Amino acid sequence: MERLLDEHLDKLKTRVIKMCSLVDEQVQLASKAFDEDNLELAKYVIEQDKKVDKFDLKIDKICQKIFALTQPVAMDLRLIMSSMTLNTDLERIGDIAVNIVENLILIEKKPDFYNQTKLPEMFINAKKMLKNAIDAYINGNPELAKTVIYDDGEVDKLNAENHAILKNIMKQSPDNIEGAVALLVISRELERIADHATNIAEDVFFIYEAQMIKHKYEKLFFEDTSDED
Repeated sequence: MERLLDEHLDKLKTRVIKMCSLVDEQVQLASKAFDEDNLELAKYVIEQDKKVDKFDLKIDKICQKIFALTQPVAMDLRLIMSSMTLNTDLERIGDIAVNIVENLILIEKKPDFYNQTKLPEMFINAKKMLKNAIDAYINGNPELAKTVIYDDGEVDKLNAENHAILKNIMKQSPDNIEGAVALLVISRELERIADHATNIAEDVFFIYEAQMIKHKYEKLFFEDTSDED
């Protein structure tokens, strides 16, 4: 039974790491397509989403198989449970990458006022958070996971600033509205990537530290760790 569990866990880890690689590539390419106004690359990002969806199903199936055939406990159980939620976050990040390039295709090229926005910084921060969350999972590094959680506040701040900037740009001319709306959508999508990267980091912390930190990480990291009702 133990050998069977180890075999299934190895397969699960391999599939999750492959899913991580695919989704990270999607986000990187979506950013590159947007930076270069590359519509062909944008279409490629959309096409790649089929592979992500296939791995989403494969990971769900192997998790169901493990639960049906074995009795995982302790860290193994946490790994399986977290892999299921992590898989959901990865699949949604893949969808977000598609949404970003679809908005690029809609407007065909970045508007002239793009560099007045916080989007360049948001792309950099969201990509960094996703990469660090994936590295934390692959390397079993809860300390790196913490940095992802800390960084989420900065992306939220940039998103709020971006909305104020773009609303002002829309007021300046009706011609700015279509491009500004597309950038508002992309800003929100980058903020969502950061949120999902944070979820992954929280799962990593749960796997390796056996502590749930959703919604209370500030208290856990900065104050005491006693349980509250």
